[in-house]
Amino acid sequence: MKLNMNKKLIIGLPVVLMIVLVSCEKKYQSPGSYENDLFAQERQEGKAYIMNKEECFDGSELVIASADVKLADSSKGRGKSFFLYKVGSGKVLKTVRDSTVKMPMMFLSQYKLKLRNSDSIYVYLKNLEGYRFIRKDRNLNYQWLKAAPVYSVKGDK
Repeated sequence: MKLNMNKKLIIGLPVVLMIVLVSCEKKYQSPGSYENDLFAQERQEGKAYIMNKEECFDGSELVIASADVKLADSSKGRGKSFFLYKVGSGKVLKTVRDSTVKMPMMFLSQYKLKLRNSDSIYVYLKNLEGYRFIRKDRNLNYQWLKAAPVYSVKGDK
């Protein structure tokens, strides 16, 4: 009788185990299906904040009015792209760190600026953050103020 009971246990245990495993099967759901966006009504996509002239002037460490701003070099391909601009001459309107600015000077921008050849523009700059190898190689100290657009000097007069 003991032998008969062991046979039933040996055959019955795997069958019961398979039934339990099949009945407890969980379907995979991607993590995105668990997310709930609490700020869906407040989100505005495709609208970037653009600073006005006063905000740009206040947020800058160096402001130059110049008609001689040209694209000197650009980096595309590996890593983040950036653009180097050269200011040949101009009038310094605001400075925080330096009492004099040597011209020509170069600055870095993380995006391509929409420059017009004939217009004199305001150049809003802040202290260069990061890019230590480029800073050393090109003797850069400034970068374009991030949310600042290109403003024409003629618009003021």
